[in-house]
Order: sequence, then structure tokens, then C-alpha cells
Amino acid sequence: MSGQAWRGGPKGRGAQGNPANRFESAEVVADWEQLGPEDEPPLQPRPETRFLPDQTRSIIASNDSPDIPFQYSINPYRGCEHGCAYCYARPSHEYLGMSAGLDFETRILVKHQAPELLRRQLAHPRWQGQVLALSGVTDPYQPAERRFRLTRGLLEVCLEFRQALVIVTKNALVVRDLDLLKRLAAERLVHVRVSVTTLDASLARVLEPRTSHPAARLRAIEQLARAGVPVGAMVAPIIPGLNDEEIPRVLEAVARAGAGHAAWVLLRLPWAVEEIFLQWLDRHAPQRKQRVVAWLKETRDGQLSEHRFGLRMRGSGPLAEHIARTFAVFARRYGLDRGLPPLDTSRFRRVVDQHGQRLLFDPAATSARENRSGR
Repeated sequence: MSGQAWRGGPKGRGAQGNPANRFESAEVVADWEQLGPEDEPPLQPRPETRFLPDQTRSIIASNDSPDIPFQYSINPYRGCEHGCAYCYARPSHEYLGMSAGLDFETRILVKHQAPELLRRQLAHPRWQGQVLALSGVTDPYQPAERRFRLTRGLLEVCLEFRQALVIVTKNALVVRDLDLLKRLAAERLVHVRVSVTTLDASLARVLEPRTSHPAARLRAIEQLARAGVPVGAMVAPIIPGLNDEEIPRVLEAVARAGAGHAAWVLLRLPWAVEEIFLQWLDRHAPQRKQRVVAWLKETRDGQLSEHRFGLRMRGSGPLAEHIARTFAVFARRYGLDRGLPPLDTSRFRRVVDQHGQRLLFDPAATSARENRSGR
């Protein structure tokens, strides 16, 4: 422990504490009943990030959700140091016996063998080069990446196999790998989508405490675009009553930076994320809490969360429709309603077999030649 302390919630963290794990029967709760009315709770140590080894044996995950535009994804880290108060991925830590709160931000599981595992799975005969999302749950360029460089290792494997992928991040660290991204882009194998939730630096600092500054994200979009890497923007999440009024300004800014496309997602508060986000409002935006909660319920059929496919990403009702129309109008105005150039999955090549032995020929290319010759 660092010896530094905080009151009323840890500085630089999105969650204020560790809410109960819904899968656990016991919960540890601080008991201050012995304190008098003038007493303050004792100082608590500032939580520090710990990195834990993840012994997973596979790296490609699949999903069949109709709301998600990709079927396959890879995540080199579980948990995320960015600490976004609204992060829908927080409840995934509960499956590990931890909390969706501070544990999610400070107990990061690291898949040290991620590049090796990806190489093995791409080499398997069943894999046919479908598009991969990097990543579908937690950010591949979170601060841990500076130390472990696993995302860069995954990009190197994808380049070797000519594997197409889509990267989603809110960290400007992505430009560190411009050398690899340019080579992937030259063969139409990569899209990068940079998440820009707000242009308000003070809001970003408390809402997304360990992400890149909004201006740094715009610079990252500009650098990617100048390098010829197809880049889009994710305006996510849109939080009614908090950042929805920024939609026109954010879209203008990302378009000026060079983004070729933009998409959005309405705030989701699954399971423990609801408690964490409401606590965040109490601490950082108490004057807006009533409006945010009321407007969010208006888009969620009177609830704070929606689990049904088709509605959980966009919401329903007049307010949700207004957000969708506003986004569409300004995306069209700034040329962000067109898609990025298609990825070319036909370039995939299996350069080693599933046992790690390098192949003397490219099976995909051989098959294509045989088809052209009529065999």
C-alpha cells in the first residue's frame, strides 16, 4: 500500500468502493457505529493497481448477440485501469469472485501468453480469417499496455497471418503502434475506432479518470488518418442530461480530426454498474443527478437498465428517438454517416500449422490458384 489516503471515495478512480458481488453470499461492510456524530471515518489507503496472471488457454471469444457488430473478439486484459464509472464490462469481474467496483479497476488480469495463443488459434484449420475485434470487453490500450505490450504482440501476429481486425480504444497510446497499423491498413486489414465521450476535459477527468485527455484522442484520430489508417469515432456512451448536448460539437471535432465514420451507444447500467454510476453522480454531479436519472428512465421504459436485444444499445421512446435523429443529422452534415472502407478477409494466410510448424506454402493462395485453374 502507498500510505496515501482518501475520504469519501478514492481519487482518480471511477468507483467509490466495492459493491457486493451478486454471486457471493457474504459481503464485507465497514462498520462505523462506534463513531460519534462529529467523528470522521478513519483514513483508508489509496487502492493501488495489482496485475495478476491469467492462465486462460484460448484468446478468441465468440458471441451471437444481434446488437454487436462482430462475432469474434480478443481481450488481452480482464479488468480495466481506465476506471470509467459507466463501464458495462464491470460485472465481468464478478465471475472471477471479485467486485465490479474498485476491484475491476485495480485487479487487472493479464494474459501474458495472448500473442502465442492467438498464433495457435489462427493456425488451426477451423479458423478461416473472420474479422476480429480488439477488444470486445476491456480496452486493449489501457495503461497496462505500456508495460506488457500484449496488444502490440497481437498486432504483430495479425500482420503475419494477414488477419483482419477492428480496434476500439479511448487511449491515445494506439498511435504508438502506427508502424504496424500502417502496414495492416495498406492491405485493408484494420479499422480503428477512437471513443470520444466528451470534449469537456474536467468531466472526462472524473468520468473516465485514467483515459487519455479528449484533445489527445482527437490528435490520435488525426495521426491515424494522416497515416492512412481508416479511423472512426465512437460517441459512447451518450448519457442523457450529461453529455447528450455535446453530440454536434463532438461530431464536428472528430470530423475535423479526420474520422471517416461515427457511431453511438446509449448509456447502459447492467447489474452493479447501476449502483456505481449513481454513486458517481452523488459525488461528482449531484445537481444533475435527478435530471440524468429521469431522462435515462425515459429512454429505458421507466427503468435504469434494459437487457433486451435491439433496445439495450439505443433505448426507446421520444427522447431516445430525438438522440438518434440528432446524431444522424450531424453525422450526415460532417460526412460521418458513410462507412469505413471494407476489410479484406481474403488476404488471410495460415503461415504455421496448429503445432507451430511453419508451412512451406500458403494454403489459401494454393486453393485460390486451383479454383482458377478449374481443378
